[in-house]
Amino acid sequence: MKRSDITTIFPDATDDQIQKIMDLNGGDINKAKGDLENLRGQLTAAQSQIEELKKAPSADSAKLAEVTAELNGLKQANSLRELRERVSKETGVPASLLTGETEESCKAQAAGIKEFAQPAGYPQIRDGGEPLTPPASSTRDQFANWMEQSLGIK
Repeated sequence: MKRSDITTIFPDATDDQIQKIMDLNGGDINKAKGDLENLRGQLTAAQSQIEELKKAPSADSAKLAEVTAELNGLKQANSLRELRERVSKETGVPASLLTGETEESCKAQAAGIKEFAQPAGYPQIRDGGEPLTPPASSTRDQFANWMEQSLGIK
C-alpha cells in the first residue's frame, strides 16, 4: 500500500493519519511475513519427516527380507526332517543317521548303513565240537569228584 492509495480513498486524511494507517499496514505485513516463515519452517520439518519415512520402508523391507529368509530356511529344514523321518520309517534306519537332502540320497544312505550294520555271515570255525584236551575221566566221575569236594561226602 502506498500513501497515494490512502489519499485516493481518504482525500481529507492528514499526514499523521496516513502514517498511522501505513504503520498498521506494515505491522500486518510483518506479521504475515513471520507467519510465512513459521509455515516455511513447518514445511521443511514435514519434508524431512517425509524423507525419513521414505527411508523407513527400506529398513522395514530389509528386516522383512531377513525374516522371510529365516522362515524359508526353517520351512526347508522342517521338510528335510520330515523326509528323513519318512525314509527312516520305511527302512528302519534311525533318522539321525541320515544326512541326505533328497529322498533318493537318504534311501541310498539307509541301504549303505544297513549293509554295513549286518555282517555277511558268521566266520567259519574249523571245530568238530571236540575239546582240544580230552578230560581225564568220564562225566560221571567228574560229577562225583565235584560232589565229594563240595559237600565233603565220600
